Amino acid sequence: MKQGREGPSGDSAGNQGRNGLDRHGIEPSSEVHWDLSPARLYGTALARQEGELTEDGAFAAGTAPHTGRSPLDRFIVRDATTADTVDWGPVNAPLPGDAFRRLRDDVIEHLACRELFVKNARAGAEGEAGIRVRVITTSAWHALFAHNMFIRGDRSGVPVPHPDFTVLHAPEMQADPGRHATRSGTFVVLNLTDRLALIGGTRYAGEIKKSVFTTLNYLLPARDILPMHCSANVGRSGDAALFFGLSGTGKTTLSADPHRGLIGDDEHGWDADGIFNFEGGCYAKAIRLSPEAEPEIYGACRRFGTILENVVVDAGTGAVDFDDATITENTRASYPIHFIPNAIIPGRTGHPDNVVFLSCDAFGVLPPISRLTPAQAMYHFLSGYTAKVAGTERGVTEPKAVFSAGFGAPFLPRHATVYARMLGERLRRHGSRVWMVNTGWVGGRAGEVNRMRLGYTRTMVRAALEGALDEVETKADPYFGVAVPTRVPGVPPEILIPSESWGSAEAYGRAATRLAEMFRTNFRSYESETDPAVVAAGPVG
Repeated sequence: MKQGREGPSGDSAGNQGRNGLDRHGIEPSSEVHWDLSPARLYGTALARQEGELTEDGAFAAGTAPHTGRSPLDRFIVRDATTADTVDWGPVNAPLPGDAFRRLRDDVIEHLACRELFVKNARAGAEGEAGIRVRVITTSAWHALFAHNMFIRGDRSGVPVPHPDFTVLHAPEMQADPGRHATRSGTFVVLNLTDRLALIGGTRYAGEIKKSVFTTLNYLLPARDILPMHCSANVGRSGDAALFFGLSGTGKTTLSADPHRGLIGDDEHGWDADGIFNFEGGCYAKAIRLSPEAEPEIYGACRRFGTILENVVVDAGTGAVDFDDATITENTRASYPIHFIPNAIIPGRTGHPDNVVFLSCDAFGVLPPISRLTPAQAMYHFLSGYTAKVAGTERGVTEPKAVFSAGFGAPFLPRHATVYARMLGERLRRHGSRVWMVNTGWVGGRAGEVNRMRLGYTRTMVRAALEGALDEVETKADPYFGVAVPTRVPGVPPEILIPSESWGSAEAYGRAATRLAEMFRTNFRSYESETDPAVVAAGPVG
């Protein structure tokens, strides 16, 4: 067996044997690199022509044809442990155990004859609140991604204890649907009993982090810890806030506030002591990134150590055009969290004073900001609403409602109501205020009026977090029943009440009625498992 030499990069021959690849069934015939430093991963990735260097020192990689997750190619192994604990269906598609074993053996055979990169790290806090993660990949830049995204340990050369969860990553390998029971050559398979993920047929790096997140979403509820797809920050006085929202709603942008410390931008747990980050990095959307609107994220994207996925790079100068969506709208940036100047390390804070649900409402109906009761919070958490805008995705020609339970249904192995009940119990116990913020359109649908200014949204969110709206008069929304502030300092009052900001009361009524019915239709699948008070907290119009 040929191993990388011991050195300051953390390559440790001590990782052979019990803690090495043999415990994963891999007998490598080529070189194995253990926990290389970012500098060495950069050099190796460039030498292997896995990507290119930008003018600012970031590493740019392409993942086409897969420039996002492949949800239809994701499976969970169905066995005696998961049969009654996983919410089986289109999101959590089952894979038989014998098909998994064939695929696992073929992945191991594939990895054994290739140069490998191993990264050991952690996801979640120490003890029962997290897991030790090992990523074994054939790609140097994907090892750098794992280094960026997970919590990094020391590099003392001490052998790493055996992992709690392993990712076998073979991006260039194609599955055989007939042999492996997959839908295509692409596969993302989780074995929650064996604590193993198999990923292949795609170079999109997000599959690695989301496989680990999904695993924590399965394990932690049994330990009375709520896993959440949200960002988190904390004010100077110690007041913590959570931001839930689907892609494109502003979750990363709004949590990266220079006036507040960043706990994390995507995945957190809520335990008896408060909030903690699952990750050691950020995976921010980079499309149309600007130094004016997102200065912290923009600065992080122009540093050595950052990975830029599917951005357009000038072949002559290495300059990045963040506005160019030629490859995909889903351009991404992966960087260690300490690249954000006000990041809190380690990423832990107390119980949240405020919880913010973000929606990008392309129908122009939801208020720019409103306050929710605990029952309304559980209803909207289970709904997980946003909207796709015409032109952002092939086949979308008009606003399209998207509902994703927990603002992250693809990553919830258990029934969504499990997470909603845990959230509701914590909101009541700790008295957290819950706000719904529409970062999309108000006063008309997308294409008819301009999207809400980011500056106004920031002002509203800051006012809510600082308590400036606690005594402000509110008005009940006629269709959704939520409490809408009639005044926010620094925000024009005419945009706060949708029923008053539309030019036509009749047009507003039609749009609001239509959206309310979409909510009701979506929620019917949860009614039998949900408290009647939560069902009643939905649309009233």
